[in-house]
Amino acid sequence: MEQWNIWLERDVWLNVAIVLVATALIYSVLRTLVNTLHKRLKAGSADQESSWSHFIAMVIGRTSRALLLAFSLLLALRLADLPLAWQSALSHTWFVALALQVALWVDTGVRLWSRSLVIGKSGGSYNPVMTTIISIMILIVVWSVMLLSILANLGVDITALVASLGVGGIAVALAVQTVLSDVFASLSIGVDKPFEIGDFVVFGEVAGSIEHIGLKTTRIRSLSGEQVVCANADLLRQIVHNYKRMNTRRIVFKFGINYDTPSAKVRQVSEKVGDIIRATPKARFDRAHFLGFDESQLTFEVVYIVLTSDYNQYMDIQQEINLQLLDALRELDVRFALPRRDLRLVGERMPVLKVDGLPQPAQSESNDSDQRLPRFS
Repeated sequence: MEQWNIWLERDVWLNVAIVLVATALIYSVLRTLVNTLHKRLKAGSADQESSWSHFIAMVIGRTSRALLLAFSLLLALRLADLPLAWQSALSHTWFVALALQVALWVDTGVRLWSRSLVIGKSGGSYNPVMTTIISIMILIVVWSVMLLSILANLGVDITALVASLGVGGIAVALAVQTVLSDVFASLSIGVDKPFEIGDFVVFGEVAGSIEHIGLKTTRIRSLSGEQVVCANADLLRQIVHNYKRMNTRRIVFKFGINYDTPSAKVRQVSEKVGDIIRATPKARFDRAHFLGFDESQLTFEVVYIVLTSDYNQYMDIQQEINLQLLDALRELDVRFALPRRDLRLVGERMPVLKVDGLPQPAQSESNDSDQRLPRFS
């Protein structure tokens, strides 16, 4: 009965009125300050969405009205004469409200940062999967620290909770280690950037363009048209050739001419090849040498640099060089080598070919037992 009589006292209602009025005034002032600061920062960065002022304006705009009201109430309660038990509870409430608001600000900042990396002025060069993974990890850490801090401030022993979370995390990591290896491989791809979406890569027997880099797999559109799905961890274990980042292309090709070619014309062939490549656009001549004596041909080795990474342009250049080389060798009266074989019959006579209606040649005895057949080219 005495507890109810307390509420009939004049001082109690006076304190309640003071708290309510002070709460309303403080909330109005704080709300006005937050709105004014938000509008000014946003207006100052209207043309520069990637500026720090715009970033701070968006973070301030995430201020919770409920938490702002709770903060105003806590400030107003300082004006009233409260029992010690109430003051102790209010001290904990202060920390809870402040921790929640800071967590909201950090959450908004992390989300804005990750979105700016993907769609900002970087032109989408950042891997969206990588930025998503990093932002999720940061948010998990922020909210976990906030929750543990609130529990610790309220007097809860979090030692056993932290230990349990650590053991549980190890158990979960062991259970999904294959998935986690692919996830961390995706994170590694996003940070190190060995390739990006749109790059043309070759590894193993796969050649194609990167279409998607996911949490677990990377999808490649092969030259033959089908989509190849490869686990991120398996992909990083292989040697990947990224042709999208190739600035120039070094080309080596060989050709052979007939053994009957005079040495003077052999020298002219190297000079002609150099002249042809120097006159070809987007091609830089390196060398052309008479390499060696191979079976059925005198072999030349030619090296030049294509000043573009486009494969179709390279094929156009090589075709033009081949056509001009064909014309140049015809002008020099030099023939390309063809496969040839020399057959010898040892201890046997030449075979006699008989054709009806034609006179037969006279057979002559020969003491030479080594007779050579006609040469076939």
